[in-house]
Amino acid sequence: MNIFVVGLSHKTAPVELRERVSLGDTEVRHVLTQLRESRTVLEGVVLSTCNRLEIYGLGPSARAATDFALSAVAKVTGVNRDLLWQYAYVREGEDAVRHGMRVACGLDSVVFGETQILGQMRDAYQLALDEDATGSVFNRLFREIIHVGKRAQTETSIGREAVSVSYAAVQLARKVLGELRDQQVVVIGAGHMAGLAARHFAAQQPKSLLILNRTLERAQALAAEVGAQARPLDEDEVRHALIQADVVLTAIGRGHYVVTQEMVADAMVSRRGRSLVILDIAVPRDVDPEVSRSTSVYLYDVDDLEGVVAANLEERARQEAVVQAMIDEGVRAFSHWLTEQEVVPVIAALHQRGQAIEREVMSSLVRKLPQLSERDQKVIHKHMMSIVHQLLREPVKNVKELSLQSGDPSYAETLAALFGLEFETGHNRVRVEWGQGSSYAADAARRPALS
Repeated sequence: MNIFVVGLSHKTAPVELRERVSLGDTEVRHVLTQLRESRTVLEGVVLSTCNRLEIYGLGPSARAATDFALSAVAKVTGVNRDLLWQYAYVREGEDAVRHGMRVACGLDSVVFGETQILGQMRDAYQLALDEDATGSVFNRLFREIIHVGKRAQTETSIGREAVSVSYAAVQLARKVLGELRDQQVVVIGAGHMAGLAARHFAAQQPKSLLILNRTLERAQALAAEVGAQARPLDEDEVRHALIQADVVLTAIGRGHYVVTQEMVADAMVSRRGRSLVILDIAVPRDVDPEVSRSTSVYLYDVDDLEGVVAANLEERARQEAVVQAMIDEGVRAFSHWLTEQEVVPVIAALHQRGQAIEREVMSSLVRKLPQLSERDQKVIHKHMMSIVHQLLREPVKNVKELSLQSGDPSYAETLAALFGLEFETGHNRVRVEWGQGSSYAADAARRPALS
């Protein structure tokens, strides 16, 4: 069996494609169902965020499994599989595990060190667990991934500053307009991303802060938290916001434009050349890209955020080496666990064989020496078991050390062969091939055959 991850992210795919493969929980369940019902992918987890879609899987052939996984995505989204492969990347073996830990720690995010991804990774695993799409290997793997991510957040400063896509948007507004104390800010939406943005904007103490949302109660709750005003979201309110505000941030992502070119063009007539910053952090986008053609309008989407807050990330960059060491430790721990799954049953079988031999010898001795008292029998039994344990101690110790040091369970198999052992491996246990793994962009040259 091979561990793999195949995915598309902000590093490899444009926002237009990421919008099309951004999966909700229902779509994720459909993909998990296809994975679970196949023989190609035995265990799977689907991670879908605004900036990445990744499928982690376990299967007998990583090449066939990655192709099947993207075929499942194509079936759910309607996106051509060949197009997905043009922008996909693949990690296998140790590289796949290491990649998952880097993602959980925020080292592969748009904004380095952002903390939201750990919760998203946890939710993705929980959904797969609920859908019975994971087994013993991925249950252990994702517990290790989440553990490393939590360590990175709690034991380093990698996630202590307010760095996220929402914060990057606020920083970009400051870069364009300067300090926001004299600026009017409008946030469209009241969900998680919009809430983070509203909190970051409130920290800048703008002249005014307005929350627009279709559900007024949610807008009012967020507004009360950040000291803003709240109004229901409709076209008239958006048009008014485009005329009055200096900064408009949208974070709804419902698949249709909340801000159109025509609305902005009308607003700019009334603004008389006053600059307008529009920050669209939603996927799918809330703002028509044609808006950027209007004079004095500065439109930014999620693809424009990378590098915006680089100056704020110096300390986190210094912490990266510490996090990398944690990741190395996590990879080793998972590798050791994999090896132990092969070693432990052999060692248990060896001890059982020793105990069985002792019982046979002891039974024969009692038959031949019926005069032995119960106390004598206990003394002899104790010394015989001591012989068994002393005889097995070094072979057991050495096979454990050799297997864990090399990551090769064949030492345990050799031990089993030497002692003629037969042991129960369990119906849910699988052999996972392990090594340095491989990574590559899944371009046409590496694409699996379409048979």
